[in-house]
Amino acid sequence: MVQSINTKVDLVTNATSYLGLTDYGKIMIGDRGFEFFNDRSARNNIQIPWTEVDYVVASIMFKGKWIPRYAIQTKRNGTYSFASKDPKKVLRTIRKYIPADHIVRSLGFFDVIKRGLHIHGKNG
Repeated sequence: MVQSINTKVDLVTNATSYLGLTDYGKIMIGDRGFEFFNDRSARNNIQIPWTEVDYVVASIMFKGKWIPRYAIQTKRNGTYSFASKDPKKVLRTIRKYIPADHIVRSLGFFDVIKRGLHIHGKNG
């Protein structure tokens, strides 16, 4: 069994990790970091200390009614994407440890199209 980095746990919930292949497991949020433990393989776990988290990016749809997935962008190791049963609860728990200005909304589909047209218009 893998040793947790947390000494106090605030939330444990079922989740899906989108790092490479889709993995199912549990997210554990605690006083020292964000952890994902794979249900099948103890080796395929993700442990991100709060000091390594740069931004948390949430994909928000239907004016905040649905959050299909969220990502944790680290300072050195890239971005990790997750989905869970109650994403609002997960994001609220993360907000205890990450400042609100580092939890951002991802661009929506139409925002990406608008941005692409805007940039294309300047260069073209």
